[in-house]
Formats: sequence, structure tokens, C-alpha cells
Amino acid sequence: MSQENQQKKVIIVGAGWAGLGATYHLAKQGYDVTLLEAGKYPGGLVAGWQTSTGKSVEAGIHGFWYPYKNIFSLINELNINPFTNWTRSAQYSPAGLEVESPIFQQLPKLPTPLGTFIYTQFQRLPLIDRLSALPLLYSLIDFDNSDDAWQRYDFITARELFKTFGVSQRLYKEAFEPMLLVGLFAPGQQCSAAATLGMLYYFILAHQPDFDVVWCRGTVGEKIFRPWVEKITSLGGKVLAKHKVTDVIVDENNIIKSVVCEDQKFDCDAVIFAVGVTGMKKIVANSPTLQRHPQFRNLHNLGAIDVLATRLWFDRKIHIPRPSNACFGFDDATGWTFFDLNALHDEYQQQQETVVEADFYHANQFLHLDDQEVVKTVHGYLATCIPQFKQAKVVDSSVIRLGNAVTHFAPGSYRYMLRGNTVFKNLFMSGDWIINRHGSWSQEKAYVTGLEAANLAISYLQMGDFANIIPVEVDEVHIQFARNINQLGRNFSQSILPNFWLP
Repeated sequence: MSQENQQKKVIIVGAGWAGLGATYHLAKQGYDVTLLEAGKYPGGLVAGWQTSTGKSVEAGIHGFWYPYKNIFSLINELNINPFTNWTRSAQYSPAGLEVESPIFQQLPKLPTPLGTFIYTQFQRLPLIDRLSALPLLYSLIDFDNSDDAWQRYDFITARELFKTFGVSQRLYKEAFEPMLLVGLFAPGQQCSAAATLGMLYYFILAHQPDFDVVWCRGTVGEKIFRPWVEKITSLGGKVLAKHKVTDVIVDENNIIKSVVCEDQKFDCDAVIFAVGVTGMKKIVANSPTLQRHPQFRNLHNLGAIDVLATRLWFDRKIHIPRPSNACFGFDDATGWTFFDLNALHDEYQQQQETVVEADFYHANQFLHLDDQEVVKTVHGYLATCIPQFKQAKVVDSSVIRLGNAVTHFAPGSYRYMLRGNTVFKNLFMSGDWIINRHGSWSQEKAYVTGLEAANLAISYLQMGDFANIIPVEVDEVHIQFARNINQLGRNFSQSILPNFWLP
């Protein structure tokens, strides 16, 4: 790389998937990159750490689904082996086992969404209720992840969407709302229909294997982020924890010249923000510079959702049929998952005690309970799902409260979310809540937007090679055909009808 390249300074704020992704690519291009992280460790919400007794904990378990092509490509490039094999999952209610999912890629391929419909093993849900989902397929065809589609569907709640298309009450309560509670982390009446359709299509319905998942064989922080940070450092990138950004300094040309961390100032040629909604709102609240612009002031219209992450150690070995499990019906507006860490994590495989992670989403009512009450509640819920837990005793536990932790894709929120470019010529945005057209979700989307932000910085600074971003797998032929026909019909109706209908 030329000396001119090495002199270009990029400051990146937030060390999660987006920030690390942008930092890594720009470091490979020879930029002087500094990554600022407010927390104690790189990794954001997926960072892991050890307790005072040396036991590993983390802020919730995160899965890696079949369509995470860019993350899997990164793992290959880093030459690490952090993942389990593909796993089967189950779903429980207070009545017991409700659903078991196979490893879809191992079964004969059927045109989407038939494989998901036929191969998923429902224990109690009647066929007539499952068939009530068929009219909903039109909305999945109509929603093509375009800006126009988001604007049409974002003001509708998921519950309204399912009701409009005739989904049965039982199917909604026992299938769709549980998916929302663990996928978008909120009940259907609080979820945007646009986000619902995007999430369901990406994770479940676009292609038969999409719901297949692997898990990290330890904390993501230890298995992935630690070697990744080491690689970034070896390339000359700087990763600075405990650096809370409080403002930016802008010149008369609307270009950011420095990023301020309390009493420190970092000069820069470009800036990438890679923090969650809550973190970004805190930065804006502290920054008179950002508050002058409506697109940043309006971020205060966005919300986030509480998460509770618990880890329990039991005094005996308990047989848990599936390593990953989702649960519904225990609380009206809260979903939760539990994981057999003896099956997933290397450090627990040979232990005689059982180690379980149980994570609660939209956990508002739990955050103010003391640890003892939380552990008692989790123990009782686990015993309802798997009766062997009734005789087991909790010998150790960890309770992590994460207020306003994950993005709330609320109805009407799309108009306030930011895109990669901003009002500042050299400030670029990334994260799972940023608007883009890639089509991915969750960790994969965060990582992809980090690469997209790096590419915007490279384009602005006119140096280096763009990151290669693997697109989402194309729609199956019959879906493409249906969408083309639908779009022709929509275009025709718009050409002859007045444009005064509400979107």
C-alpha cells in the first residue's frame, strides 16, 4: 500500500459485528483504523466474559443460520473452527413439547415453502389451523424488501397482517407469535408487518434449508471475536475498549474532522458508526453537533427491547432432547429460549453437572426481580418443559440484565431508521437497524452493513478495494415468477387508479 493510503484515518465506533467487519476490511486495505468501544470488551451484545469463579457467561446465545453466507466466509478466511454441527431444535409450551424441526438440508428438497410446511413436526397443532396460513403467502410475494414494500407494510402491525389474511387464532398463538417473540423480540401487536415478513422470509421461507442453524462451541467473544481482533491488530488496526464517544467535530464543509471521547480527540478522514439504536441515541443526546440535524434527532423515535440472559448450573446430568429450544405461553408478551450447553459448548461436554442458558426477550417484567427470584422462575419454567429438572438443584447461576438491548422494529419505525450515507459527507452508518437492500437479518445483516459502510468510506476516500459482499440466495423460480406477475398487476393498477390510498 502507498504511504498516502496509510495516512488516511478512519474512526469506527462500536465493536460488534458491524464495527469489527468494517475495521477488518479497512485494515486489510492499509488504512489507519481505530475502533472505539464503550464497553469493557469488543463484541457488543455478543461479547462473552468470565465470572470471578472462572465460568464463561455471555449476553445471550446467538445462532448462525444457513443463509449467513458472509459470516461463514469470514470464518473460513480467519481459519477458525468455532461452530457446532447443524442442530435440531424444539418448541415447548406449558403443555409440553409442541414442535420439532429437522435438519432441512438433509431432506429431499421441495419447492418453497412446502419443505417448511411438510417436514416440521407439529405435535398438537391441527392441520386445519396450519392450512389457514396459505392466504398469507400473497403478502410474502408482495413484500420484496424494496423501499416501496417497506413503506406499504411498515405501518401495519404483524397481528393486523395475520388477521387480515385469515390466520387462525390457534396458529397465530402457537406458531407465529412465538416466532416473533424470539425473532423480532416483541409480541405481534408491537411488530412492524414489514419487519415480520422480511424476518420470516429470510430465516424460514425463502429456501428449505434456511432454518438450519449452528451454534458457537463457546462464547462468541472467545471463539470468534478474540482471534478476529488479534488479526485486526496484526494488520495495524487499533481496538480501544472503554472509549465512550460523546461528540464529533465538524468543519465548515460539513465534514467530520474529529471524534470526541470525553477528554480525548481522535482526528479522522472518515467515520463509521456501528452501534445499536440505544447506543446511537446516547451519542446523539450528548452531541450538539448531531442534534442539529433532523435525521439524528429523529432517532429518539426509535425504541429497543429488554433482554434477560441467565445461565444455571445444576447438580446432576439431565437429558435434554434437543440442544436449542424456544418456548411460548409462559408469559403473555415474553418469549424465551433455553440451550443445553453440555451439548453445544466444548468446556461443558465432559461435566456431570447440567449447564443451561435461558434467555428471555421482551423481558420488561423480569428485569427488576432480584437474582434469586429470577433463578427460581427459570428453574420452574425448565421443569415445566422437562420434568427431570424438578428434582435437580441449582448450584450456581448467572443473571445478566440487558435493558433496551435489541432493536425494536415497531410499526412506523422504518421512516426514522438511517441509511448508510448521512448528512455528513464522511460519516457512514452500519448495524442491524440500518436500512439496506441486502435482505439479511440479525448478525449477518450487522456484518454486511459493516462491509457496506467500509465500501462507502473507500468510495469517499478513493483508495483501496471494495469488500466482496455475498448476496442473499436468489428467489426460487416460482417465487420470482409470482413476484413479477404481482408487480405487473401493481404497476397497472397504479397507472389507472388515483394515488390517494393510504399505503
